[in-house]
Amino acid sequence: MIGISVKSDFKKLTRSLSALVTKQVPFAKAQAINATAKRVQVAETENIRKTFTSPTPFTQNSVAVKRATKANPTAIVYVRDIAAKYLQPYETGGVHVLPGRALLNPKNIALNAYGQLPRGVVDKLKGRPDIFIGAVRLKSGETINGIWQRPTDTKRVTLLNERGKRLGKLNRLKRTEDNPRGKLKLLIRFGDAIPVRKQLNYGKHARVIVDRYLAQDFEAALKKAMATAK
Repeated sequence: MIGISVKSDFKKLTRSLSALVTKQVPFAKAQAINATAKRVQVAETENIRKTFTSPTPFTQNSVAVKRATKANPTAIVYVRDIAAKYLQPYETGGVHVLPGRALLNPKNIALNAYGQLPRGVVDKLKGRPDIFIGAVRLKSGETINGIWQRPTDTKRVTLLNERGKRLGKLNRLKRTEDNPRGKLKLLIRFGDAIPVRKQLNYGKHARVIVDRYLAQDFEAALKKAMATAK
């Protein structure tokens, strides 16, 4: 789990307080920690937006907070499990976490608004008669494993799925590509996981926020607690 515990030693802040004020400290402490933790959550969410190009809403909204209480004055700002799994290498280093057995590297296929393959696209491609999935050996001797489109002339052949429904055009193949030898078009290339190149610096960003705001959040929380004390 990617997370940071927002906890602080309040001895210096409470050493000179009167007995009346001291009674309000546990409540004010929890409120201050939660306020600072919220700042960290907002900052880490913005950090994700700035680090990645068009991150999905799921990734952007993955930072959460476990709030502090009077009994347990510790708040934890963390990334939810699913997102934490693939974001972890961006904090600690390493290779990309693959969604399956291979890295899907789009080549000639439409992506969604976030620059990613649409969900379920591979399963949809598997059922198309103009699709070939496997390894192809090129003239250069290189072997490429991936998802390929066969050059089918849709003006002469109607492509249907297993239910008899007409399939939409996946890619418009140029006449120069639709040759008698049957040239394939690489849609998605399968590859191994590669090292990540970006860093979130999640812990470093969080520490800056805690050091900058915790004292003033505690002061504000204590003033509010004293104003409402009975």
